[in-house]
Amino acid sequence: MGMLTRDQILSADDLKRETVAVPEWGGDVIVRTMTGTERDAFEASLQGGKGGKLNLANIRARLVSRTAVDDAGARLFTEADIEAVGGKSAAALDRCFAVAQRLNGLSAKDVEDLGKNS
Repeated sequence: MGMLTRDQILSADDLKRETVAVPEWGGDVIVRTMTGTERDAFEASLQGGKGGKLNLANIRARLVSRTAVDDAGARLFTEADIEAVGGKSAAALDRCFAVAQRLNGLSAKDVEDLGKNS
């Protein structure tokens, strides 16, 4: 591999996607990796819990809302949808959340480490 140019980097399709069967919702959901900006916003949303602890409230809905996309790769949900998404089936959210975690390299240890850095 050679050295990349600015244009090659900016035009690279580097957001991996995976289709997840969600029978509770009657179909499939495409989950993709977050952009750098989305990852930073997600990590920031974990800060500021009570007593300086991690804010893990509705974490599944927050991650799924940032990673569920349509066929064109556009996000299905906005920040305003997070509470509504959190009200959906835990089994369905868990399935999508697990794929989003894996695609984004976000392990339980990563979340724990964020808490140590706050």
